[in-house]
Amino acid sequence: MATLDILQYPDPYLRHKAAPVDAVDDEVRALVDDMLETMYAAPGIGLAATQVGSDRRIAVIDVSESKDDPLVLINPEILAPEGSETSEEGCLSIPGVFEKVTRPECVTLRALDRDGNAYELQADGLLAVCIQHEVDHLDGRLFIDRLSMLKRQRIEKRLLKQRRRDGDSRRAAG
Repeated sequence: MATLDILQYPDPYLRHKAAPVDAVDDEVRALVDDMLETMYAAPGIGLAATQVGSDRRIAVIDVSESKDDPLVLINPEILAPEGSETSEEGCLSIPGVFEKVTRPECVTLRALDRDGNAYELQADGLLAVCIQHEVDHLDGRLFIDRLSMLKRQRIEKRLLKQRRRDGDSRRAAG
């Protein structure tokens, strides 16, 4: 297993729509394992393949307190969103940014697991939010796309200032 590099906003690959996985084979399972290792090391509760530069429709999630209950989503589809709930979200690809996002409160998910077995799952709460967040990544969307234009512009301005500051400090140190 290996820890992968997580792409950072505004990397254009984060806007890439992932392609369905044709067959769950050893290569796919190795990517899943690397994604889990990367997610836990970050630390995070979810990671989509597009965030690590892969165009496969794969995501991993673990919202358990003990971080030992991973959920693998291969070719995930959200079938039945219900209700509405607002909660705070963040993203490993947009570090340090947390905003309130409104999404469906409950979802029914259809996906394949690490071994290629189909399953359906009903989720609410944090798991439902995380599933929707990761499926958005696979569709080339970021949680900030669900914010008002004004909030997005403020976030982009803040991130640009931070990148400039970080770039200046790296040049000074080198």
